[in-house]
Amino acid sequence: MRFSPQTLSALDGKFSFLKAPSEAPAAQYAPKVTETVSSMLADIEGRGLTAVEEYALKLDNYSGDFVVSQGDLESSGERLPTDLREAIELGSRRTKAFAAESRRHLRDFEYETAPGVVCGVRYVPIRQVGAYLPAGRFPLTASAFMSIGVAKEAGVPLVTAATPPGPDGRANDAVLYAAYLSGVDRMYVLGGVQALATLAFGLLDELPSDMLVGAGNAFVAEAKRQLFGRVAIDLPAGPSEVAVIADDTAEPEIVAADLLGQAEHGPQSPAALVTTSPVLAQQVSDAVDRQLATLSTHEIAGPAWRDFGSITVADTRETAAALMDDLAPEHLEVITSDDDWYHDRLRNYGSIFLGPWSTVAYSDKGMAGTNHTLPTAGGAKHSAGLSVSRFVKPLTYQRVAREATPSTAEPVRVISDAEGMEAHSRTATYRLDRYQN
Repeated sequence: MRFSPQTLSALDGKFSFLKAPSEAPAAQYAPKVTETVSSMLADIEGRGLTAVEEYALKLDNYSGDFVVSQGDLESSGERLPTDLREAIELGSRRTKAFAAESRRHLRDFEYETAPGVVCGVRYVPIRQVGAYLPAGRFPLTASAFMSIGVAKEAGVPLVTAATPPGPDGRANDAVLYAAYLSGVDRMYVLGGVQALATLAFGLLDELPSDMLVGAGNAFVAEAKRQLFGRVAIDLPAGPSEVAVIADDTAEPEIVAADLLGQAEHGPQSPAALVTTSPVLAQQVSDAVDRQLATLSTHEIAGPAWRDFGSITVADTRETAAALMDDLAPEHLEVITSDDDWYHDRLRNYGSIFLGPWSTVAYSDKGMAGTNHTLPTAGGAKHSAGLSVSRFVKPLTYQRVAREATPSTAEPVRVISDAEGMEAHSRTATYRLDRYQN
């Protein structure tokens, strides 16, 4: 998450850095990651489950059954503290509700483009989706809501999921319960590249998955990138990002907390503040240092802020908006005296959080209802996050009546003849001849 040289040049003199980010590349672009993933995918495709079993033992020290029994899945909630179980249930309900409402707005339709020429769209769910549910350094409980739950609300018939085993050799019960509530059809204890390959190649299912979704580490992200084309993917996600636009009405401690809230995801997670207030810029910088001193995850958030954090002071709100649209962050918070002005103007972000009472963590944990699988590394300039629309295919159709033949066939003949595509021309002229005779 960096400003482009073109934007910096265009806005030269209209902003200054209190803290500039590092130029270090993200982990998933490391050549060693690419090479390792490529080798593993080829090996697993060639040797199947035998290779998967070897990688599971080598990388996760796991040698048990990959399939989670239905009984173990159903009882996972009973093994959780009551407050955690109830929080997971609430997040699942809210995420499903928003997904269901989103699906209702994707409607089949027909339109007559000319007399007798009817075109239309049918929204058809993808047949089978494979979901990866990370549970490494942090078990991201809400990931099941965003992938499995949303896919099910879109109408996907079969969703299989994989999650890595913990040190005790078992899948995380909170992750299992979230998957169960989300409607998972089959659940596997399997992590990393071997999990993605198993889902993509259909090694534990009757058929391969048609789409892979879910976050993960640099190796998981690279596996999805290399499998793209063979299967669809949600998006090529990198380290989690947050950016905040704030002015002198924002509370420094809140801004600092929200920056560190995403820096906590990993030591390469960028966090950026763009502000029109030099005073707030310094206050937030000081607040970040204070909060890091008492943060239990300072060994993660500290390096992330040190190497990938930034604070930029813009001369006007127009400059602030231009800088932020260039960053195109995954998560964007707006804490200003005129949030609506920014909301109307900004175009490039994965999801936006408006006002001091909104925070990215509400979405991260499924309590807002929106999806937290979002584009990173500038991808928000051209792509949106995961939603029900990604799990359905808008399939077009056309139905042409006999009486529409002259107005349609003749121009097709003209264009085809001009292009030299005689076979195309004949498909039209044969119909025109039959219509006339």
